[in-house]
Amino acid sequence: MRKAVLMFLTAIVLMVPMTADMIGSSTLVSAKTYPTSFKFDFGHGEVEENYIGVRASDAYDRSKGYGFQTPQYIENVHASGEGVGSDAVEFIRYGTDSTNTFNVDLKNGLYEVQVTLGDTSRASVAAEGVYQIMNMTGNQVTDSFLVPIKDGQLNLLITAGKEGTPFTLSALEIEKLSHSVVMPRTVWIGGDSTVANYYPKDSDELVGWGQVFHQFVDEDLFTVRNMATSGQVAKGFLEDGQMEAILKYIKPGDYFIFEMGINDEKAYSEEMFYQYMKEIVQSAKAKGATVVLVAPQGRAIDWDVDESGPVHDAKDKWYRPTTMSLAEEEGVGFVDLNVLSSHYFTSIGPAETQLLYRTGDYMHFNRQGATVLAELVAEDLQRQGHEGFGD
Repeated sequence: MRKAVLMFLTAIVLMVPMTADMIGSSTLVSAKTYPTSFKFDFGHGEVEENYIGVRASDAYDRSKGYGFQTPQYIENVHASGEGVGSDAVEFIRYGTDSTNTFNVDLKNGLYEVQVTLGDTSRASVAAEGVYQIMNMTGNQVTDSFLVPIKDGQLNLLITAGKEGTPFTLSALEIEKLSHSVVMPRTVWIGGDSTVANYYPKDSDELVGWGQVFHQFVDEDLFTVRNMATSGQVAKGFLEDGQMEAILKYIKPGDYFIFEMGINDEKAYSEEMFYQYMKEIVQSAKAKGATVVLVAPQGRAIDWDVDESGPVHDAKDKWYRPTTMSLAEEEGVGFVDLNVLSSHYFTSIGPAETQLLYRTGDYMHFNRQGATVLAELVAEDLQRQGHEGFGD
């Protein structure tokens, strides 16, 4: 009789579907012991202390809660760093829609994910089917991003920033921040090389203003995500995955600050620029975000002379009139960084202005110059009545 009861109870248990709370990240465990952080060391070398070692052949295993979806397209490779940076895995197949991902089972919530690349000249990070970090450059470079997990699993891969370079991953750290499955209020930034992030991020030589914009944002109100990339045009931003990533997460209460035009002038007509920009603006507006267009700053050589002396002037460049008109037509914000920066450059003169640009460069800025531009944008937003920007 006792045996029959036990068999009946066992059958009932097997009939009950397993819930997300019953599935652990590394083993099948209860919600009480569910892991909230992971540290993975990739490659075939020695595993660093307090890290979980993962080799290219490690297929996803539900009992472990992590592994590669298609390990046949992953390879172990050497890396030139130390510790976790001494080896890596290379993603042979890639792309934001690729299934060649590293998967980690996670309880739903908001996570901070930190990646350390192996040896690569330029690579981007994708997760949940969209870009998360654009164009990380250099060996053993590290960066992090926030991501909400809604389906119980993180799916991550290293993908193309520049074709022809290996897309490698040395280490991955994951930490749960909250139970929320919505991104915090975010200032999303888009643009070209004068706005983009550069690595290592603490370097002073080449810095985009989007990289340092967080210094002028109230971090109690917003997080900042910079999706700008070198050489980009409005068409590419719209069609190559950057805008797709923003639209996946952007929401009411967020900002989308977008500067474009420098490369567009060489790529296509002003009419085409207008159409691409309009589609970008309308798609962000449809998500309920506050959109702000920015007219690009001028070059170090854009000087005229009048009776008062040297005057910096770049007002006719980079499709500025179209950007201004579009902002007015669509009822979105506009920051005339072109004019604001020229006024500032005129006030300090040509010699001091040149010191804000990268040595030997008349287009791109060093840390000091990027910080000046970021502050000008933030102060103008503050002047226009936007909360959370400025000093």
